[in-house]
Amino acid sequence: MELVNTLPRCSRQSAMRTQTRELTRVDIALFNGFALPKVAAIIEIFQKANAFGASQQLHPRYDVSLLSAAGGRIASSSSVFVWTESVDSHQVTDDRHLLFIAGGAGVPHACRDERLSNWLRRRHPFSEIVHPIAEGRLLLEAAKLPSRYSALLYGDSETSDYYQVRALSEAPTEVATALRIVEEDMGSEVARHVAESVAPQQDMPWDMSVSRSGAPKVSEKIMASARWLEENVDRPVSIDAAAKIAAMSERNFLRRFKSEIGMTPSDYLLRARLNMSCRMLVESRLPVDKIARRCGIGSGGQLAKLFRKYLATTPTDYRMGREASPAEQA
Repeated sequence: MELVNTLPRCSRQSAMRTQTRELTRVDIALFNGFALPKVAAIIEIFQKANAFGASQQLHPRYDVSLLSAAGGRIASSSSVFVWTESVDSHQVTDDRHLLFIAGGAGVPHACRDERLSNWLRRRHPFSEIVHPIAEGRLLLEAAKLPSRYSALLYGDSETSDYYQVRALSEAPTEVATALRIVEEDMGSEVARHVAESVAPQQDMPWDMSVSRSGAPKVSEKIMASARWLEENVDRPVSIDAAAKIAAMSERNFLRRFKSEIGMTPSDYLLRARLNMSCRMLVESRLPVDKIARRCGIGSGGQLAKLFRKYLATTPTDYRMGREASPAEQA
């Protein structure tokens, strides 16, 4: 299956000239073991857009629905529970519909859920955009359906700095798609406010952007496995599980990952865990030992050992140094 299978038949702007719709339905397909962070980012973007619209006395433009095969409470891969509607009870309306499909460790099991696959087949023709998140593409492949991305994310000369224009061989990120939709519907100023209001990422010791950059030398399957490693830093991870995300044998996966990413999956996972621990040290007041456990590192002592080895400092000193930086810059 090609990475970019279909684009909308016409741009959203030309569609808006022929038919005005006040509400866009944003449907997000979930399953037990879905990866929460990217789903949360999509929700936040559309909620922020609604809030900025309300401040300008505009009606809410986006109605976000969380859907799963059976409905009810489901668990993310980080054991955070969310409440969902059943796909069977969720009806297509005359409004514009967008469909995002979550990724995460639960994808292999979700691919065998016929109720979810059948719903995707029914909903696909009515969705202007069908955007799988990371390994969520496997759900579309299982249902024998193509992705459908916004045509305006490809080759547009007037681009903003909060999303990247992609070559036709590359898929845009879910955040780029959401921000682009907001810009088309509500204008560049609102989109910029939304982009700036979403919590910025702290500068981390290592750049993990290779899995998000769509670099030509990194295949889609290896990118999906790298994203999966980043999203599961807080739980035990096996190389065999990562290889299954890439749909490869363990031996072939290890060889391809090292060749395309430039390091082994274990080293990549360790860097992702250290980056997450650095972020939590700066953004929270949690004790070092608790941060270590939440980042998949056994104890505060082990985290301190890794900090000394790779950052030549301690977790406590790292936290104090980051807190001192704004005052020093003033």
